[in-house]
Amino acid sequence: MLYAIFNLFGGLIGLVLILLVIAALTGNVFFVVKQQHAVIIERLGKFHRIVGAGFHAKIPFIDRKAATVSLRTMKNGFDIDVKTEDNVTIGLEVSAQYHVSYDMGSGPADSGVYKSYYMLQQPVAQMRDFITDALRSSIPVYTLDEVFAKKDDIAKDVNATVSEQMAAYGFTLVSTLITKIALPAEVEDSMNQINAAQRTKAAAQDLAEADRIRRVTEAKAEAEAMEKAGEGIANQRKAIALGIKDSLETIQETGVGNDEANQLFMFTQWTEMMSEFAKSGKAATVVLPTDFRDSTSMFEQIITADQAGEGIKVPAVDPVE
Repeated sequence: MLYAIFNLFGGLIGLVLILLVIAALTGNVFFVVKQQHAVIIERLGKFHRIVGAGFHAKIPFIDRKAATVSLRTMKNGFDIDVKTEDNVTIGLEVSAQYHVSYDMGSGPADSGVYKSYYMLQQPVAQMRDFITDALRSSIPVYTLDEVFAKKDDIAKDVNATVSEQMAAYGFTLVSTLITKIALPAEVEDSMNQINAAQRTKAAAQDLAEADRIRRVTEAKAEAEAMEKAGEGIANQRKAIALGIKDSLETIQETGVGNDEANQLFMFTQWTEMMSEFAKSGKAATVVLPTDFRDSTSMFEQIITADQAGEGIKVPAVDPVE
């Protein structure tokens, strides 16, 4: 009975061992490669083949998976310090996007997967060194303002240069971006002050130009107003002259002589002027002679009264003889 139990127990242990061996062998034989990945298989320590995504098998204990290589685009960022042509040290934040080359070449050994694994120990660090060297060679030919204006062109040139270098190691450099340009604090303050001064100067020039335009416009308007006023005065004087002529001709038609007509017209004008002065009620006083027989004296009196201006109070005068 004991012998039978022992045999049964031994058979179970043997079965378990067989199952473990089969499981181990199966796990070492079959494997799955994920999408956008490639697996390098070595046979007895030597490169054998490259397999892509899917279900695969290999010889246990002879073949091994040397590496699993990602084919997805990766990103790496780093900072470097460079000097411009005008001796300003600036900090650049650089971002590089890259992936293992999809080119299979004429054979597996010429493919990007093979080169990326076997030809360079630290490909990412090497790529960063290439980009840093390219930037430090290209930036010094540009001034600070040109770096800001042409940073995209500089990045494209660097990307083209480094892409050729990294292609030999099985990598494709998709793009190189300069994402930030950091300036020393004193340089940034100086640039801000220059900007502020330029804007102040532009504002002052605009204000001066606006003032000039205003003055010119006012001068033109004043000149036009004076021209119109002169035309009005000329027309007024012409109308007065024509009125005087018509009045004298009317008086002369009654048989009055020229001298008497002139005196009568001047007396009438003087009377109208004195009436206007009397209506003003102002405090100023004008003293005039009372002899109206002398036409020359009358004319001087009218001019004197006219020069006294508006608002003159006229005192009582003696009756005309």
